[in-house]
Amino acid sequence: LQDLTGDGGVRKEQLRPGTGQPVPPSASVAVKYSGYLGNWNKLFCSNGNSKYPRLMKLGKDITLWGLEIALLSMTKGEAALFILTPEYAYGQRGCPPSIPPNTTVLFKVEVLDFIDSEECDAFFELTCEQQDRLPLEKVLKVAATEREFGNYFFYKQRFKIAKDRYKRALSILGRSSSSKAEQSQISASKLLLFLNLSLTYLKLERADRALKYGELALEMDQGNAKALFRCGQACLYMREYSKSRDFLTRAQCIQPFNRDINNELKKLARYYREYMEMEKEMCCQMFDPLNS
Repeated sequence: LQDLTGDGGVRKEQLRPGTGQPVPPSASVAVKYSGYLGNWNKLFCSNGNSKYPRLMKLGKDITLWGLEIALLSMTKGEAALFILTPEYAYGQRGCPPSIPPNTTVLFKVEVLDFIDSEECDAFFELTCEQQDRLPLEKVLKVAATEREFGNYFFYKQRFKIAKDRYKRALSILGRSSSSKAEQSQISASKLLLFLNLSLTYLKLERADRALKYGELALEMDQGNAKALFRCGQACLYMREYSKSRDFLTRAQCIQPFNRDINNELKKLARYYREYMEMEKEMCCQMFDPLNS
C-alpha cells in the first residue's frame, strides 16, 4: 500500500487509474464513496445509491482529514481503496453509535469529476470595487468557471441549479469596457451563456424565457445557427408556428445538413398539419347545426 502521510495514517491501494492532474486543494469534487469498519465487511456510510452525487468543496464539505488527503492524491476517473487510522478519521471518541472509539476506517472512493474553483473563491471574497479593478483576464476566467459549474449541473439534469450558475456568470460579465477588444471578449463569453440559458429554459419548459435568451444571442450574432434553432424550438413549443418556421429555415440556410434542425422542421410540419386538421374539425362542428 502507498503511504500518503509518511506515518501510515492514510494508506492507498489504486483500483483503477484516472486521467489528468490530481485534484487541487481548492476543488469541488463529485465522488462515489463507501465507508467500512473491520475487514471491509461492515458498511457504515455510502452515497452509492445517489444517481447524481453532489459537488463537495474540499476544506468545507469534507470533514475527515484523512479523506481529504486521499482525494488530493487522486485524478478524474480514478478509483482507490484507503485505510485511515483514527488520527486521520474519527479520533479517540469515534462517532457513536456507528463508529467505536479509536477505530481504523476503510474507504472505497471513485472521483467522478472535479472543478477547480480557486479563482471563483478569491473573486467572491472581494468587494464590488475590488472586483471592478481586476484585469479582464481574471474576470473572464471566473465567469468561465461558473459556466463550467453550470454545465456540470446541466448534464446531471439539475437544470434549476445550472440556470442559476449561468446567470451568476452573466452578472460577473456586467462590467463595461472602453476597449473594443475587451468588449469583444466579454460579448463572446456572454454569447455562450445566452445559448446555455436558452437551452436550459427549454429543459425547464419555460419557452418564453428560452426565446428571450435566444434572441439576446442573435443580437450579438445574427447568423448564429444554434441561437436560431433554440428560438425556433421555443416558438414551436409555444405553438407560434409561423415564427418557428422563420427561425428554423434561417438556421437551415446556414447549416443545411444539420440533422437536429431538419428534424425540428419535420416536427413543425407535422404539428402544423395536426393543428390545421383540428381547426378544420372545429369549424365543421360549429357549422353542422346550421347545415342540419
